Amino acid sequence: MGWAIALHGGAGNIPRSLPLERGKPREAAIRHCLQIGVDALKAHQSPLDVVELVVRELENHPNFNAGRGSVLTSHGTVEMEACIMDGNTKRCGAVSGLTTVKNAISLARLVMEKTPHIYLAFDGAEAFAREQGVEMLDPTHFITPENIERLKQAKEANRVQLDYTQPIKNVGDEIPVSEGDGQIGTVGCVAVDGHGNLATATSTGGFVNKMVGRIGDTPIVGAGTYANKFCAVSATGKGEAIIRGTIARDVAALMEYKGLSLKDAAKYVVEGAPSGTTGLIAVSAKGEVTMPLNTTGMYRACATEDGYTEVAIWAGETCD
Repeated sequence: MGWAIALHGGAGNIPRSLPLERGKPREAAIRHCLQIGVDALKAHQSPLDVVELVVRELENHPNFNAGRGSVLTSHGTVEMEACIMDGNTKRCGAVSGLTTVKNAISLARLVMEKTPHIYLAFDGAEAFAREQGVEMLDPTHFITPENIERLKQAKEANRVQLDYTQPIKNVGDEIPVSEGDGQIGTVGCVAVDGHGNLATATSTGGFVNKMVGRIGDTPIVGAGTYANKFCAVSATGKGEAIIRGTIARDVAALMEYKGLSLKDAAKYVVEGAPSGTTGLIAVSAKGEVTMPLNTTGMYRACATEDGYTEVAIWAGETCD
């Protein structure tokens, strides 16, 4: 048994023709955030602190679909959402509909620690953020030129656009990806320390051109985010499919009730999800780590106490 950490920057149909100027900053950010998490675990910070720290850093990076880089709704606004969960206690907190909170994941933790509730959204979540004195910024801070252009393209096609895919008319449609980078991705982190304590955190801006008020899998405990005494999971991809499949909880349930290993449980769940919809990262209480996907790619990285490190983008490949 030893510590382990994994993080992701979104899954989807990432084209292998992705321009270097698009892909390299994301890969560099993943590597940077992995090192932050590793250093924190080596310094004996709790897994809950580690996942919040890493996701905050990813939220501040404009090339991912969370925090600073959150994509825009059909009204040209951001509606950020996040969830954090402690495995041993199953304490958790979630938020949705944020428009001014710099780091949604930290507000989710405050919901967990400072309220009798699990989930706050929209005006209520914003009011709670003001009460807690968290850093809040003008909504324009989150509206980047790149996401204005993405929204423009999606509106012209009258479609909703998912992470790393071409626009689609219906959420279940499968559309081949073409040249370019498509979209930017949800972020997440899972961690376990040498004592088997587990935690997970996930944050996102949702879909390009999504309806105002739409809530995805990220803040739904058991769908995009889940941890118990067996494992910690953060999922990414097409939110509606992940919600229907209760993806994160199913991994934990297969371990708890069927005795499957982390790798086998995660593989079974991802392979059972509709093709092109799902990726996840997970760690077990024993310090195991896995990062399966049924999309063409998922920005991901992991490290374990025994010295293993992996950084990858496309299915079946690792980065040099």
